[in-house]
Amino acid sequence: MSPSISEHYQQREPSAIRKAQLLFNSRKDKKNIEAINLAIGNITLPMHPIMIERMNSLDRGNSPFHNGVVKYTSSVGTQECQSAFIHSIDAELTNDISNKVKCVVTDGGSQAMELMLLGVCGPSSEKPILFIDPTYTNYIEFSKRLSIPITIFSRKLQDDGSYSDININDISNIIDIDNPCGIVLIPGDNPTGQQISQELITEIAKVCVEKDIWIISDEAYRSLYYTEAGQSSIWALNDNIVPGINGRRISIESSSKMWNACGLRIGALVTDNQILHNKVASEYTANLCANVIGQYIFGSISTLSKNEIRNWYQDQRIYYYSLMKDLREKLLINIPAIIVSNPESALYLVIDFKNIVDDEFNIINFIEYCATKGKCMVDKNNYTILLAPMTGFYFNSNCGKTQARIAIVESKSLIEKVPQILSELIKDYLYYLKLN
Repeated sequence: MSPSISEHYQQREPSAIRKAQLLFNSRKDKKNIEAINLAIGNITLPMHPIMIERMNSLDRGNSPFHNGVVKYTSSVGTQECQSAFIHSIDAELTNDISNKVKCVVTDGGSQAMELMLLGVCGPSSEKPILFIDPTYTNYIEFSKRLSIPITIFSRKLQDDGSYSDININDISNIIDIDNPCGIVLIPGDNPTGQQISQELITEIAKVCVEKDIWIISDEAYRSLYYTEAGQSSIWALNDNIVPGINGRRISIESSSKMWNACGLRIGALVTDNQILHNKVASEYTANLCANVIGQYIFGSISTLSKNEIRNWYQDQRIYYYSLMKDLREKLLINIPAIIVSNPESALYLVIDFKNIVDDEFNIINFIEYCATKGKCMVDKNNYTILLAPMTGFYFNSNCGKTQARIAIVESKSLIEKVPQILSELIKDYLYYLKLN
């Protein structure tokens, strides 16, 4: 007999973006198969050269760690790392926010999400948080963990690869009916790869001022945009554009995506509300501080000029858009009738098999098949593909049962093999279902 674990843990399943890898790891023949992991945004590109130089200099005399001593920083993070985040926001803005916002450096953007939910709603809140559905799975999971109710505005993936519009009147009506603490936007959207335009952010911000709620923007992919309109951000707003906006904005920041530094686990919560900032800092004292060596490496960004930052962003955009556009075109050729979302931002595509499967199809089962049984030979090597089920990105897990998210994170040479491999895997799986 052993002690019981909590009901929360008894019901807990691995994250939708991690489960395929866990299943593949238990596969007996995995040594003979290469898994192309498109389930999680684990970028394989190198960091910015100035960050690499910082990392390589850790044991040199000019490094604070050269003598082997690694101390805590203050709970808000080093001044240099805070400045790096604010500087990276400022680079593509026409207005300077450096003296208008405060920053708390966190263990990745995910920690900043949880701090935001604690500050905006609080644990066991009676008031909900409003998400644009589907949304990044961690927001759903953290809301559940903190017993914060969720209300949603729903989008649908349409046959041409676009998503249904976000209607500002519907957003306003939801706020009137459900009285949320705030609304969470992801302008460069994870998981859909769509972009919320600056014009729409402005309209939503006006509603937030009118209804007196927070506007929260997850800007991990802010500068990974592929539309002619350019980037969109709550920090492009000011009191002239949206009177009353000051003091109600929060952004979630990350070194993981635009700077290719997922494993540093350095993120930030940035706000123009001094009281919220102070309370976030107080809450984070229980965590002591974010990764100190990660702060030091990312802090080097503060020494770049705005022009150098803009050039880096542009290079990332060129790389990702070319890959995403080509992948989408070849998926549509290799798998007739598949639906593939249009690449507008971030580094994700959503695929939908609804036109080629029956009503019994469940994407989770297909992903498990790919991870545990499926394989395809290409260039004399066996491959399989790991995907994230879109069911994990909807508030209602019954949605998205024919959809998967593709993260454009593997090498170009592997991404180019995906259309052929995925085509064979879905054919094999559907045949497997007939036999079983």
